[in-house]
Amino acid sequence: MTRTQGLTAHRSPAGRPARRILQGIAAAAAVTIALTSCATSSTPAASASGAPASFGTASIQLSWIKNTEFMGEFLADSNGDFTKAGFDSVDLIAGPASAEAGVISGTVDLGIGNAISTGTVIANEGAPIKIIGATYQKNPFSILSLAKVGNIKTLADLKGKKIGVQASNQSLWDAFLKVNNIDPTSLTTVPVEYDPTPLFNGEVDGWFSYLTNEGIDADLKGLGPVNLPLADNGLPFVAETFTASDKEISGDRAKLKGLLIAEIKGWAAAIKDPAASAKLTIDKYGADLGLTIEKETKQATIQSTDLIVSDDTVKNGLFTISDKLQQESIKTLAAAGVTITADKLFDMSLLSEVYAENPDLVNYAK
Repeated sequence: MTRTQGLTAHRSPAGRPARRILQGIAAAAAVTIALTSCATSSTPAASASGAPASFGTASIQLSWIKNTEFMGEFLADSNGDFTKAGFDSVDLIAGPASAEAGVISGTVDLGIGNAISTGTVIANEGAPIKIIGATYQKNPFSILSLAKVGNIKTLADLKGKKIGVQASNQSLWDAFLKVNNIDPTSLTTVPVEYDPTPLFNGEVDGWFSYLTNEGIDADLKGLGPVNLPLADNGLPFVAETFTASDKEISGDRAKLKGLLIAEIKGWAAAIKDPAASAKLTIDKYGADLGLTIEKETKQATIQSTDLIVSDDTVKNGLFTISDKLQQESIKTLAAAGVTITADKLFDMSLLSEVYAENPDLVNYAK
């Protein structure tokens, strides 16, 4: 969980599901190259018989390794939803990688990232891309502490504490302090790597973390994790976002809508049965990664109950990004020094068309 010199956010190393979720600036060099080499594409029309169009093959760049973070994609593939939507196959490309660079170059049809990384690339590089939906209504970043170490339940509890922050997350941490009017001298920021052992050993009081990673590790160790989510404390923004190129949004709308339809069906199935989704991940898609069913099941459950669904999704369907949430994401970007407007970052017209044409998909809980 890369930018150039700005926002980055990572999780711990491979094998303990690590990640680069804020991949904006560090991918700028690749994005600059990609801007000069965009691939062409075309959407096949419906057949004369009126049968659904065949879109051939497609590809989706995942933001991280093939763990339960992408259980909806796995269900869409396993259940044949991509095939039913008109695709011969859909390649789910494991990360970590820059979703933005892949989309711009045309090597992938969709990239999974987040509002911070994509917004940064658009603002800094003029990238011709937009977010067309979001799996996570809430970003999963958190200040993790333990019941017997730190016990940071509120912003006020941060005073006087030692907080471990990775260099890649420093900009987001600075923005968090800024929006909450917290004097950086009122606490101690400790440079750390990604292994949370210093927290578990009591060397620091808090840890810049991910709700579905280090907190689960602490729980499985019986350490009593306490989370202070950034999304609930001044830094809301959407994550696990679907990014597409402006070119495909205007010229390949049917193909992108086909992918969204399959994704909606896959995620609807996944959140209904997190345990089964975790098992599918372990047995098939992430079989060679050394994942554990205990951690993957917990991650699947947290995603399903806390991050993916909201009042907005209940009303308008999965992947919805309300006007309010769009503006909150823009404000978070501004706090991090990135200036962009909602119309430059988001295009919800495809998702609106999907639900207008397939109203039965709105009620994903049925």
